Amino acid sequence: MSERTDESTRKDTDAPDAPTAEAVRAQLARILDSSKLQGSQRRRDLLSYLVEETLAGRSDQIKGYTVALAVFGRAETFDPSADPVVRLEAGRLRRALDTYYVDADEDDTVRITIPKGAYVAHFEWLARGEPLRSADNRIQSATDGGEDDARSAGTDASRWPIALNSGARRTGTIALLLAVALLVVAALSWLWPRVETPDVADAYGPVIMVLPFEALNPDEETRLIANGITQDVIHDLMRFPDLRLYSVQASFRENAGADPVALGETLAVSYVLRGNVQSDPGKLRLRAQLVDASTGEVIWSGGYDRAPDPNDLLGMRSELSASVATALGEPFGVMNAATGRRLAARNAPSMASYACVLRAYEYRRTFEDALFVPSLSCLTEVVVRNAGYADAWAMLGWLNLDAARQDMVPVEEHPAHLAAAQDAASRAVTLDSGSQRGFEALAALAFNEGNYAEAERLQREALALNPHDPEALAQLGWRLAARGHWDEGLPYLEQAIARSADPPGWYFHAISVHEYLEGNYADALAAAQRSAKFGSAIGLSLAAISYAGLDQMEAAGDELAMMAKAWPLLARDPAAAYASFQVDDQIIAALLKGLHDAGLVLPATTNR
Repeated sequence: MSERTDESTRKDTDAPDAPTAEAVRAQLARILDSSKLQGSQRRRDLLSYLVEETLAGRSDQIKGYTVALAVFGRAETFDPSADPVVRLEAGRLRRALDTYYVDADEDDTVRITIPKGAYVAHFEWLARGEPLRSADNRIQSATDGGEDDARSAGTDASRWPIALNSGARRTGTIALLLAVALLVVAALSWLWPRVETPDVADAYGPVIMVLPFEALNPDEETRLIANGITQDVIHDLMRFPDLRLYSVQASFRENAGADPVALGETLAVSYVLRGNVQSDPGKLRLRAQLVDASTGEVIWSGGYDRAPDPNDLLGMRSELSASVATALGEPFGVMNAATGRRLAARNAPSMASYACVLRAYEYRRTFEDALFVPSLSCLTEVVVRNAGYADAWAMLGWLNLDAARQDMVPVEEHPAHLAAAQDAASRAVTLDSGSQRGFEALAALAFNEGNYAEAERLQREALALNPHDPEALAQLGWRLAARGHWDEGLPYLEQAIARSADPPGWYFHAISVHEYLEGNYADALAAAQRSAKFGSAIGLSLAAISYAGLDQMEAAGDELAMMAKAWPLLARDPAAAYASFQVDDQIIAALLKGLHDAGLVLPATTNR
């Protein structure tokens, strides 16, 4: 990218009709206080620096190198060709500013922009009555502004990097799976147009508009509660990295009864959330619906009743909004499931890149072998095409970790995949300091290396970014339980299960183990079966152990046979398989005894 300083931007503050420094700083304060930049301190710092340096008359000194040192804390050895942080953040900042001015109101008097080709701020008066850009002009490429970002959604399968060696795998169909993956994703790239809407810059995924929740009672208190819940739901949904939302201001410009299909046509909205609030004696009722804006079909509805507490109305609002946001936004929730169906049906404008992330979620939900190679190959292509897509890097980190930890590749390839996992997860956090998925991948890698304290710290940081996400709760709970901290770990897992509409099977592993250790074999079996139904080898092993505890040996043998087919290592060397997840030695010893009781012949020695 050129580092030139445009003369037209250098002299802005000298022009007689240019905004005053006071007006610019007032506008800067408004922007920094808005939701568009609240989620990224890096972008806030970048905007403040560029504005103040321009106002100070130092436009000619604003270069990528100086920005990297002053804003992003890079060392004097910073090499912009190797580290694109300034270019990427500048592109995201430009999109955030564009989004902000879509919702400009009468208090916004100055337009602040960062014209492409330089990092110098430009100021101009915002004319009263200036029309908002059309819906067509509001649609931008999510990769605009970064030279290392996407080139084109279209790609030729022959240019795909093959992410996996075609050596030994659990099945002999690796070449066929790769070929299918290449053809499918190449087709996705061509068949799904790239439609992006502005809000929540640098995220890829479905676009949602939350309409103002309707107050069904005429009193002012119910109206205020309905408005508050609307705002809370928008803010809670924004915590989920896979979703993009129109802002509070944009939502409240629409009528509660607005036509979702019309919004889909004019604003490129994928889904519309609408609802109502009603106060009955001793009860506050919230009803919400998610509507597919392409068809008008109601794809989800939920109802929540709470006893109003006059002393804690904010707490009640927060609880209600969190319930709605979690149901929609969790990785395995309503929104991603609906978007996956739309992509599969090829009837929705979206990105092949996001489709790859959804595929990776589905693999990590079920751990089906057939999904692994297409998911890893697809993500490998995505980060070449969209180098700034933090969530794709994070999921690539997860899948490379699984390649080694789940024994998906030959043992000699494990170190290379673990190194690739570390690099990918680190990239995610470097690209986006608020990348929840990135922190979760780093936490998993630290745990895999036996650095349990660092893993817990990183996972708690991920959970702090989104306390409503069941996945973040379950990751923390599972790791605590795996190290024997049952009293702290199990409540996190129970919260994750309670908040998830359809929890993945692995959420139940530690619960099954704990019930087995307590001698509650029926409860252990019930939990194990929630995982075994997905074909999980760990779930099948726990079911076999539980059946043995119940003295149902034929059923235990059936589970062992399916376990051996699902993951041969677990039958051949169960101690090594369990230990690959850093499970506490005492827990492993108990599980080995359970497998022996179920009829598994244990090896004389284990590869621990």
